[in-house]
Amino acid sequence: MIDITLQNFEAELIQGSTQQPVLLDIWAPWCGPCKQLGPVLEKLETDYAGRFVLAKLNADEVPEIAGQLSQMFGVRSIPFCVMFSQGQPVDGFVGAIPEAQIREFLDKHVPSEAAAEAAVETEEAEALIEDGDTATALNKLQQALATDPSNDVTRFDFARLLLQNGHVTEARQIYAPMAPKAMLDGRIAALGVWLTACERVATARDMATLDAAIAASKRDFDARYERAQLLMACEAFTEAMDELLEILMRDKAWNDGLARKTYVAILELMTKPAPKTAAPEAKKGAVEIAGKAVVVPGDPVIDLYRRKLSMAVF
Repeated sequence: MIDITLQNFEAELIQGSTQQPVLLDIWAPWCGPCKQLGPVLEKLETDYAGRFVLAKLNADEVPEIAGQLSQMFGVRSIPFCVMFSQGQPVDGFVGAIPEAQIREFLDKHVPSEAAAEAAVETEEAEALIEDGDTATALNKLQQALATDPSNDVTRFDFARLLLQNGHVTEARQIYAPMAPKAMLDGRIAALGVWLTACERVATARDMATLDAAIAASKRDFDARYERAQLLMACEAFTEAMDELLEILMRDKAWNDGLARKTYVAILELMTKPAPKTAAPEAKKGAVEIAGKAVVVPGDPVIDLYRRKLSMAVF
C-alpha cells in the first residue's frame, strides 16, 4: 500500500499503473464509511498477492487530485475508489460496498493468477532474447503460454521466435488460435503474412530461376512476389519491400493489392510496439491525472520505406 501525494502521484499512480493496475482509495479521516472500507481493501491487496497495488489518497490533504477525479466521474462523496491502468483512470466505485462486489470489480481489471505468472515469464523470455539465449527463451515462452493460453502477447512472441529459428510447423500451430483476430490486429495479421512466406520456402523456385524469369519479363509479378516471399522468410525485409515496390510501381492493384498488403505487413513486423503511456509533464498550477501517449522517435529505415510506399501508391 502506498500513500499518494502531489510529489509522488506521477511515479506511483500514473507510471506505476503502466506496470500493474493501481486501485486508488480516496478517503478522509472524518469519513465513517472510509474507515470501514480501508481494512477490506488492505485485505484484498494481500489476497491478490501483488496483482494490483492499493494506493490511498487523503482528500483533505490532496484536494487537487481528489477534485479532478470526482469531477471526471461525476462523484461527490467518499469513499471513492478509482482503478488506474496503463496510466489512465478507467473505472471506479463509490461507497463501502461489500467485499464480494469489490472482488467482482477487481476481477474486471486485475489479471488472473495465471495471466500474471505468464506475464512475468514473458518478460523474462524477452530479456533472454536480448541476451541471445534463444533456447531458454523458447522454453520460457512455452511455459508462459501453457500457464495462460489466452495471452496473445505471449503467443505472438512465441510464434515469432519459433519462426526466427526455423520452426515453421510449430509456429503455425502456435499462431492458429489467434489467426481469427488478424482482421482487427495489424501485428497478428503481419505475423500471418510472414508465416505464409516461411511456409512457401519449401515449394518455391530457387533465386536463380526467379531472377531469370524476372529478367525475361519485368512484369512477371508472380516471380517477383515469390522472390519477395523468399527474402521475407529469411528476414531480408528491406530487400523484400524493394521487390514489392517493383510490382506496385507497375500495377498497384495486382492480385487484389497483395503486394501492398505484404509491404504493409513487413513495416508492421519491423516496427517495435510503443509504450502506451508516459508520465505527464508538470504544468504550473495544474495536475494531469492521466498519462499521455508516448511519441517514439521514428526509425529512419521504416520512415524511408513508408515514404516509398506513399510515392508508389498515390
